[in-house]
Amino acid sequence: MIDEAQFLTKLKSENHKNEAFKELLELYKERLYWHIRNIVKSHDDADDVLQNTFIKVFRNINQFNGDSKLFSWMYRIATNESITFINKKAKQLQVSNQEVQELAINNLHSDVYFEGDDIQIKLQKAIATLPEKQQLVFNMKYFQDIKYSEMAEILDTSEGALKASYHIATKKIEAYLTHN
Repeated sequence: MIDEAQFLTKLKSENHKNEAFKELLELYKERLYWHIRNIVKSHDDADDVLQNTFIKVFRNINQFNGDSKLFSWMYRIATNESITFINKKAKQLQVSNQEVQELAINNLHSDVYFEGDDIQIKLQKAIATLPEKQQLVFNMKYFQDIKYSEMAEILDTSEGALKASYHIATKKIEAYLTHN
């Protein structure tokens, strides 16, 4: 495990920033990719959002004050970038955010990077029917097994509210899968 304080010092140092940032990429790119991918669905879109996330992290690392873990801060940026991406795409296509997600889900069959089957697609369709916050909570808990305490830091919400959101989300998904 890395010493976060020392690592942050390297990331903020002009002499070591590039080297430390390469290390940061290696440590977090896969986890952040899957977090983003669960939100935007498409591999290509996830790659774009991941790149934007790391650009923001690189540009803003000096403003990171350590109030939360570095991981939580980066996840928050990735989450916000993903939501911004969906909002922009919805505006460009002049459709709702949910319609953007439905389009992305319908394109999963043709996505060479998608390894799921029809059941996975049904699950993705069920998740897309949830409100944004429930989608985030469900994806983070179900697919990434992120602890509620870490999620609370990332989403700036209480653990109790997150547990309730996850419970409600699972009930809605069960109902969707039962009726569809």
